Amino acid sequence: METLQTHQTQKLRFGDIFCPFGNLTSFIKTLILASHQNFVQRKRNTSTHQENSKVEAIEMGENNNDQTPTIPLLTPYKMGKFNLSHRIVLAPLTRHRSYNNVPQKHAILYYSQRTSKGGFLIAEATGVSESAQGYPNTPGIWTKEQVEAWKPIVDAVHSKGGVFFCQIWHVGRVSDSGSKPNGQAPVSSTDKPLSPQVEANGDVEYFSPPRRLRTDEIPEIVNDFRLAARNAIEAGFDGVEIHGAHGYLIEQFMKDHVNDRTDQYGGSLENRCRFALEVVEAVVNEIGGDRVGIRLSPFADLMEAGDSNPNALGLYMVESLNKYGILYCHIVEPRMESVPEDSECPRSLLPMRKVFKGTFIAAGGYDREDGNRAIAENHADLIAYGRWFLANPDLPKRFEMDAPLNKYNRKTFYLSDPVVGYTDYPFLEE
Repeated sequence: METLQTHQTQKLRFGDIFCPFGNLTSFIKTLILASHQNFVQRKRNTSTHQENSKVEAIEMGENNNDQTPTIPLLTPYKMGKFNLSHRIVLAPLTRHRSYNNVPQKHAILYYSQRTSKGGFLIAEATGVSESAQGYPNTPGIWTKEQVEAWKPIVDAVHSKGGVFFCQIWHVGRVSDSGSKPNGQAPVSSTDKPLSPQVEANGDVEYFSPPRRLRTDEIPEIVNDFRLAARNAIEAGFDGVEIHGAHGYLIEQFMKDHVNDRTDQYGGSLENRCRFALEVVEAVVNEIGGDRVGIRLSPFADLMEAGDSNPNALGLYMVESLNKYGILYCHIVEPRMESVPEDSECPRSLLPMRKVFKGTFIAAGGYDREDGNRAIAENHADLIAYGRWFLANPDLPKRFEMDAPLNKYNRKTFYLSDPVVGYTDYPFLEE
């Protein structure tokens, strides 16, 4: 009886099911029901896992119907507080379509065409003062009228999810007296005249002899940059890019082929970079470093503004910029076609890339392959495209699809026409 009693009260464990031997039929029914429930639950779990995987794939930019991996240029990037959806930047491009130095309504379409959600655009070079101008029909941002004219353009970019910076500049000696208030002479770090220059359309441009800035005048120009930055923020721009490249005023101070001063703004590398860094400091103090970028071209010899040691110049500048906490540094490399075949142009900026602590933007004749390689190898965070973006308003999409590119027409770069060579480049679907 003792043994029988033990068997009668014993329970068998099947998962979480308990059944006495005395009720085998009930136990079997319960087991079948439990097995069915477990099957249903496993099916639900599998379905949930698959759905989660789909969501993760979408978030990672993957597509189950397209096994082509996302190219490096189309990967997202966080630039300070700005979340960019890709690494393709619209470079600042002078277009000569801002009549009387006031941005026009046709610029709304031009910039909107080139905006993608999460894309980064840099507006064309914009004068900080009337005396800073050097070319006809280029925009300014020193008057109330100009600020108001920029607002709908900026709004159009923002409405499509773009991030928009204004490039602020002073041309220095790259000008003539006819474009200056009261016919005054252009100003520069020097009084050395600039030789005539041949433009993209074949025209020859002549320049007036410059007047060397007095030491006590330089703070006034620094202040012009500060006020221009303030006005850019008022116009709605997300920030400004200081134009310190391509032979204009800031480079005329930095480069030793131009700067022949004997005061605290000339001579040593530190002195020659003083003006540029004073501009940076003033702009940062006005709008905050997280809204400030700068463009440099230490290797370029544009407008007869070369330097005997461009590597030292570039390294000194990027290292000095770190203490101001600016958002990005945008550096122009030597143009690809002018570099010897055995030179690896994308690597020329590597020492500066390693030193600078913020976002590093590279520019200089990049195509799709070059840009992808530069991002993949961490030579740059972003790549700026000029001529190819000018001619292909949907450039990110074309790069994604590896589609053919429209050819640009140099002869229409600087026309005053509000459509031709400006907003008439076709999209892929057209």
